[in-house]
Amino acid sequence: MTERPLPTVIQGGMGVAVSSWQLAREVSLAGELGVVSGTALDAVLARKLQDGDPGGHCRRALDAFPYPEMAERVWDKYFQEGGRQGSPYRPIPTITINPGQAVADLTVVGNFVETWLAKEGHDGIVGINFLEKIQMATPLCALGAVLAGVDYVLMGAGIPREIPQLLRDLSAGRPGGVHVGVEGGEEAWQEADPTAILGQPMSPLPTPRFLAIISVHSLANFLNRDEKIKPFGFVVEGPVAGGHSAPPRGKMTLDEAGDPIYSDRDLADLAKMKQVGSPFWVAGGVSTPEQVQAVREAGAEGVQCGTVFALAAESGFTEPIRKKMLDEICEGVLEVRNDPRASPTGFPFKIAQVAGTLSDPEVYEARPRLCDLSYLREPYQRENGTIGYRCASEPVDAYLKKGGKLEDTVGRKCLCNCLTANIGLGQERKDGYKEAMGITLGQDLEGARQLLQIHPQGWTAREAVGFLLGR
Repeated sequence: MTERPLPTVIQGGMGVAVSSWQLAREVSLAGELGVVSGTALDAVLARKLQDGDPGGHCRRALDAFPYPEMAERVWDKYFQEGGRQGSPYRPIPTITINPGQAVADLTVVGNFVETWLAKEGHDGIVGINFLEKIQMATPLCALGAVLAGVDYVLMGAGIPREIPQLLRDLSAGRPGGVHVGVEGGEEAWQEADPTAILGQPMSPLPTPRFLAIISVHSLANFLNRDEKIKPFGFVVEGPVAGGHSAPPRGKMTLDEAGDPIYSDRDLADLAKMKQVGSPFWVAGGVSTPEQVQAVREAGAEGVQCGTVFALAAESGFTEPIRKKMLDEICEGVLEVRNDPRASPTGFPFKIAQVAGTLSDPEVYEARPRLCDLSYLREPYQRENGTIGYRCASEPVDAYLKKGGKLEDTVGRKCLCNCLTANIGLGQERKDGYKEAMGITLGQDLEGARQLLQIHPQGWTAREAVGFLLGR
């Protein structure tokens, strides 16, 4: 990677392709770090191809994939000339421990396509954001991004101590992997072998920089203690940041709305972060020019922002839902809850309270419980010693038969399906049911409110960058 000044603004990696390649590309062209979301990009590619590849963007990226036979297998399996014409999306193979070639093809190529399109035609920097909780997909996703020349990898929702070595191994063309937690059993090793997956040896590529997303400074000290697990830098995320957030330290207590209560124990000490000695950025509640300047004066390189970019014109949100949220912010009525029950991972998850989405109790109750995309399933050890998979958002009876607890199913939402619906790729089932949206935003809406005063009809990604930098 070409040496250059570190970015001041990192655009958050949000949802399933809300941080789209179009959004990341625009932020990168503005001189900052544009980030694509690395969640469910296999499903995103498969569904775009089934919709006929509008604009031909996927085909263009597939033509650039350095291992054409793999790209053509994906194209031949999923592309539908003229689109689906209202029929359901074809299912894709779910990711497991030791996935087969079909899973490898779609996952590697899907992550390549999104990253390559974000980087196409310019020399700006582009990152990709992964969730530590989606462990089984990480090696294959990382391989696809590395093949596309990704500059940064970001990961949160856990302790990502194995990612630096994974990136070094894959970039060198060596097998690389991570340990996957198995409930009730020993960890399993999940590996991606580039030579086996690609069908030939892989030429070495530059190793992307890794940024660990953390909530407290003590985790930075832990990760920096050993060169093998040490990241390049950190994103220090506060409790109001969108998506998943770390639960409060100590016993979980809830406020009147049912949201977790955080204290000063849950906030990173920026003075101590500065002493760590690694570059760091601050996320969550830093969405105005004054706040950007304040954290820089405290020793941070800058900020990571999500909400102001999620609401920008180039994000993956469908235009009607973006307009609805902008209108509600303008009217001062949009509320974002930190729901401790929504995510099957057990991490609190921000849910925007928008009528007609899964935040509406009637919409939630009307949805048949099922788990078909399965990214948030947890592996568990069966009584016979084999590994099974379960999700607290799947049908209750099925979850209980797999040894799950009834209380873990209460209030759980199918994030995989609702997040794909947010970007216009929701499943339409044979019985006529269409997956409802489930919107995640940060709880700090001040930056969005100020941007609306400047740009009443909405703003672009570059305008958001200029606003944050005080231009």
